[in-house]
Amino acid sequence: MKVLMITPYLPYPLVSGGQIRTYNLLKNLSQKHEITLASFIRDPQEENYLKELKPYCKKVILFKRRKAWSPLNIMLSAVTPYPFLVSIYYGISVKNQIQKELETQNYDLIHAETFYVMPNIPKTKVPILLVEQVIEYLVYQRFVESLPKYAAPLKLPLMFDVAKIKIWERTYWKKAKRLAAMSEEDKKFILNFDKSLEVDVVANGVDVDFFTKTKKEKTKYPTVLFVGNFKWLPNRDATKFLVEEIWPKILEKMPDARLWIVGRNPPKDILAYSNENINVDQNVEDIRAAYGASDVLLAPIRNGRGTKYKILEAMATKTPIVGTRLAIEGINVENGREAYVASSAEDLAQKTVEVLKNPQIGKKLAENAYSLVAKDYNWPKISAKLDEVYRKVGQNL
Repeated sequence: MKVLMITPYLPYPLVSGGQIRTYNLLKNLSQKHEITLASFIRDPQEENYLKELKPYCKKVILFKRRKAWSPLNIMLSAVTPYPFLVSIYYGISVKNQIQKELETQNYDLIHAETFYVMPNIPKTKVPILLVEQVIEYLVYQRFVESLPKYAAPLKLPLMFDVAKIKIWERTYWKKAKRLAAMSEEDKKFILNFDKSLEVDVVANGVDVDFFTKTKKEKTKYPTVLFVGNFKWLPNRDATKFLVEEIWPKILEKMPDARLWIVGRNPPKDILAYSNENINVDQNVEDIRAAYGASDVLLAPIRNGRGTKYKILEAMATKTPIVGTRLAIEGINVENGREAYVASSAEDLAQKTVEVLKNPQIGKKLAENAYSLVAKDYNWPKISAKLDEVYRKVGQNL
């Protein structure tokens, strides 16, 4: 099939969950389909990464994304029905390029990665598959609700923008011929809105062979790991919850413990957490080094639906996991078998301490988790599922 895949980012380098997912799907699906990739870039230097993508693409089309806080984006979100998130990516020139591509090529389907690129798709008879990595309006809604009291004047305009995100996200659910969600939970959430929608679950995967090569080291101090790109708002919230509410409870039981927070783009408030037993590290070149030198991954995610790569990576590196139900969403993990699942700061701290003090418990959790991820969450299997969805959308059954 001929597929036009539109993404809000270039799927390389592999520094975010979205890039990891898109790159691996592209790599595997290119064996069966002819894919033209249309991606937004933020910096012309990103063109240097095209050599990593061209082996899997018939063609690559690039759009220059405006800076997020450009006057035009602010104006568009203020005077048009579009929310700020959509305004960042919307452009007449982008829409014209896509229209020209659709007019000159005979595509079987359009794969839209995230709803907020869809306003750039002109009216077309080509069926659209919309992939929802997360339900965006829920992420932003939670962010606004969690703002501190001193930010109260911002809440009303921000909630108005969230309301617009909600309207447009749901609008594009209906415009797509079919939807792909990351988890059964997200699928149910979407169908609760409209039971007539066609929704498939195409979970995230992990490069099991790559992460199996992780070298495990004996740690000098009991080491708790948190991993996350801080451009994603739920990771900021989880870090605050971890450092301010969970970590003190762990230190009460294990004063010699260390917390290693690993992630790109940490804001000033996250960097300020660094002290004698907390290391905020944005310079880990190979994430396997972090998993290899840690005793447990702690993932106290309270917001943001969809499968978390940190969980899949920890499973593939045989790193024991303690996390919230939302952290392991979309992965068929059983509490007490492949991971410990808890919700309160007290319980998350208690389970983390239990793993740190009892290495055999951690080892058993890790072995079970590895068996699961190797069997069900490898990229070839996930890509085969998306291939099935492609054929449903393109009606080539």
